[in-house]
Amino acid sequence: MTYKERFTKEIRPALAKTLGVTNPMAVPNVTAVTLGVGLSQGLKDAKFIDVAENILGRITGQKPVRTKAKQSISNFKIRKGMVVGMRVTLRGPRMWDFLDKLVNVTFPRIRDFRGISVKQIDATGNLSIGFREFLPFPEIRPDEVERIHGLQVTITSTAGTEEKGTALFRAMGFPFKD
Repeated sequence: MTYKERFTKEIRPALAKTLGVTNPMAVPNVTAVTLGVGLSQGLKDAKFIDVAENILGRITGQKPVRTKAKQSISNFKIRKGMVVGMRVTLRGPRMWDFLDKLVNVTFPRIRDFRGISVKQIDATGNLSIGFREFLPFPEIRPDEVERIHGLQVTITSTAGTEEKGTALFRAMGFPFKD
């Protein structure tokens, strides 16, 4: 059974009962997963941009979009139009596959992992997780890594409040600190 089928058949009805919601469309749902990488090292080394693009593409199965600076910042030696980051937005089947991989494979592979803080859920019920390194993802083999960089994962939901978002992510199996 896929993660989406499990969400539809098991998690959503249990969540509706927990939240006291009778309308199935009012139950919080995940709408998108966005992965982002900042390329501060890429300002000095152009090869780093290609490495980060390759890694983000392998993790998500989708080509990343290069984000460019909207304005020049002289203190950081950034000019308008320079590539300063990359991001990928996942929706549909790829999103559900990524969430399944994140909960069941990636989190258990993180070294010294104690759980996600509930403070990482914002006021509208979205979850943001920062990874110091991308090595826990199963598509990456540690022996072929040239440089290690961070990764930001944002899971957007229709929860609307922090409490509903917490209930949604707990029901989906995300490991929170207590």
